[in-house]
Amino acid sequence: MSVFSPSCLAGRRILVTGASSGIGRATAKLLSECGAQLTLNGRDQERLQVTLQMLDGEGHALAPATLADADGAADWLNSLATTHGAFDGIFHAAGVALIRPVRMTRQAHLDEIFGASLMAGFGIARAGAQKGVMNPESSIVYMSSVAGSRGESGMTAYSASKSGIDGMVRSFACELAPRRIRVNSIAAGAVKTEMVTQVAGQLGTASLGNYESHHLLGFGRATDVAHAAAFLLSPAAVWITGTTMVVDGGYMVR
Repeated sequence: MSVFSPSCLAGRRILVTGASSGIGRATAKLLSECGAQLTLNGRDQERLQVTLQMLDGEGHALAPATLADADGAADWLNSLATTHGAFDGIFHAAGVALIRPVRMTRQAHLDEIFGASLMAGFGIARAGAQKGVMNPESSIVYMSSVAGSRGESGMTAYSASKSGIDGMVRSFACELAPRRIRVNSIAAGAVKTEMVTQVAGQLGTASLGNYESHHLLGFGRATDVAHAAAFLLSPAAVWITGTTMVVDGGYMVR
């Protein structure tokens, strides 16, 4: 059950990328419970349909696409705004997680990790800077990670992509402040999603237990991050921009 008012986002049009699973899906569901009208993005249309069936309210739309570079993401978002109207919020949750030692990391791996998160995120920022894409008093929220600030073996490329997200957020917030458009990110710890399950398979039981023990409150749930995203997308966060909100169950203090 949501702790937010069912009308706190009424009348707001919000785009959620990565909405076919995990944090993106949980956030889409919560935003719909708050009255938002959503446009859902993901690579798999069938899984997006599953998310759509979970939503409260009507008037939601699907926008399946693979976001992998800045130019493609910018053109795609401009087209969406032309078709559906300007957005009041964007939650960019799309991304790829990969654990791989530096010695085994190739350009293709970097392209995959940076493409979905940082490069597509930059394209979304570029489109958002254009008139007619974002309404005044709107909000953009990017999924980041504690990996952007803390080191973990095998996560060099992933960490670099999330550090890039946080840096981009700070400068993009400066550019859009004159239009009262807020830009923030969420640095999440490990959350029990399909993505983390895949990573767990690469770590092994012992390493996974050690990783979880670094979270003072244990691994989180997708809804824990969804509530933070809903807050940052809502008018309650009207004076917050250019910051990275840490939602990590205490991971960063260890």
